[in-house]
Amino acid sequence: MKSKLDKALSLVALGVLGVLHSAHAAPVYEIVNLDNYDLQGTLEGTRNGYALGVNANDELVGIAKGKKKLSTSDVEGGVIDVEDGIAPEETITYSITAAIVANNFAFVAAQNAAAGAWLPTFDSVNGTTPPSDTSVVNSVDTFYYGINDAGVKVGSMTAPEKKTENTATTEDTTDYWYYRDYEYRGVAKVGDSEIPLLPPYTQYVKDDKTVELGGWSAATAVNNNNLVVGYASTDISKYGGDRVAYCLGTDNTLPLDVCIQREQYPNTQGTRNIQYQTRAYVWQLDNGAATGTALPLGLTPASDNTLTFTAQALGVNNEGVVAGRSHVYRNGNTDRLRQDAAYWSKDAEGNYQYHWIPMSDSIISSIAYDVNDSGILVGSYRSYIQGYQRDKFFYFDTNTPDVAYVTPNDFASTTTDLSSKPKDINNKGQVVGYIETTYDKEKPRPKAGFLYEKSTGEFSNLNNLLTCESKGFEKGSDGNWTRHQVEVQDGTGKVLSYNSDILVVEAASINEDGTIVGTAFIRKPSYQFDSDGNIIVGENGLPLFELSGNGDPVTAYIPRMVVLKPSTNGEACTVDESTDTGNYERKGAASLAWLLALPLVWLRRRTR
Repeated sequence: MKSKLDKALSLVALGVLGVLHSAHAAPVYEIVNLDNYDLQGTLEGTRNGYALGVNANDELVGIAKGKKKLSTSDVEGGVIDVEDGIAPEETITYSITAAIVANNFAFVAAQNAAAGAWLPTFDSVNGTTPPSDTSVVNSVDTFYYGINDAGVKVGSMTAPEKKTENTATTEDTTDYWYYRDYEYRGVAKVGDSEIPLLPPYTQYVKDDKTVELGGWSAATAVNNNNLVVGYASTDISKYGGDRVAYCLGTDNTLPLDVCIQREQYPNTQGTRNIQYQTRAYVWQLDNGAATGTALPLGLTPASDNTLTFTAQALGVNNEGVVAGRSHVYRNGNTDRLRQDAAYWSKDAEGNYQYHWIPMSDSIISSIAYDVNDSGILVGSYRSYIQGYQRDKFFYFDTNTPDVAYVTPNDFASTTTDLSSKPKDINNKGQVVGYIETTYDKEKPRPKAGFLYEKSTGEFSNLNNLLTCESKGFEKGSDGNWTRHQVEVQDGTGKVLSYNSDILVVEAASINEDGTIVGTAFIRKPSYQFDSDGNIIVGENGLPLFELSGNGDPVTAYIPRMVVLKPSTNGEACTVDESTDTGNYERKGAASLAWLLALPLVWLRRRTR
């Protein structure tokens, strides 16, 4: 769909935009967390790292995860599809009969950190220990999503594991049951102090029965006035209530807490039996305490309505305007229930009011991610373009709500079918996010981080703004640029080499100085594994690598935190990469490159 502004543009106006695009020089960027062509981008003991927020003091927050590596085929399929609404991604199958193992760890990094510039540093939340410490097993997953200029960090956490002995006299041989008090809870960390951000609904109460459920909440952003936004449970869903009633009934043979835990865990389809009515929520931090307020839903459900409605706050500016999404009946029509982009602002009495960003019937859904201090909101909508569902980046001026949103052109003079999503906007009107980069409709499309300059309409693939060193090239004595050759020793004693490669695939946050943080793919070699999934180690004590038919190491891409800063003396790389095919597998590459950081004694198996 084209916005009203798109329709109003004449050929003359389009020509003017073309001149602006050609006349303005986009900034040159360099990756500043490189160490010998390798990204310092995750915690020791984890495979993947993601930077999610940066403040004005060049301090960032992120998440390290132990999830699977990404092969080249995954790169072709796209970047990190994080759930809209900042829902944590489950990568471990939880069971009430197995101990809970954490897989997500919060970290910080800073330009002027004592540990080293932009070095990811583990930050304990709710008692977690570093993933490199193999002497203990963490049961608490932690997540950081935002940081303000005072260094207040916000995110979410799970409760620590509890266990109870199985005293049943049945044939069940489980010695212990494992459970926890809540699944996800928002948290703010101020200095060394942690402030839990409680949801209003945590208990199921019926007749004379009270069941502790924990509810759920998450903090997604915080402004410089210590106003935290996110979402929280305000009631239980009808089906969730039915499942709690079952746990209270005589047919249940499990301990009550264990039965509740089983119903709260995701099933094989990834859904949970116990779900909650979820609302956008704000918490005001003051003197170590948090005061919470639920924001209005985009509709008023009928008293007998049994549907589960959701709203989430995802961004906030320093004026207290909140951006996110909510269920809404479009134009009041109950036959048109959608999840759409929204914002909330205070009225003259200081109460938050809901504002829908109007969407036509052709739009499937929409979402708002952030809003700057000038009231410019950024989000995306999903609709059919040329027969395929695509997401398109838009911006909207909350100061003129009667004027339609604008869909910027990306890499062409008209709207393309490339999916794009913005993630952040600063007060200069610079927007960052990610966009697809190829037009093939029958194949998965790779993605790249983008920078959009609202003042000029210039839309740039961040990889095209990087210096050559930041893309994995080095200059030879002849003055020509070539791919840096990474050398590794194989378990056979042979030295192998492969081409360095760095691709910025998502830009998550940008501060006022133009510093951008996000995620990049970096190429690593793939180990050989036996049938039990253990690394095969040679007689020299080093692992064996997967080799191609030419004897070159098979490589795969893994995601790492990346930090980009405007370069004062560098030039954008213009090396022709069309002939650089690289020595990596296009399908089925099996890499666990993160194990380079772990003691091989844990998974050692000698060849025979």
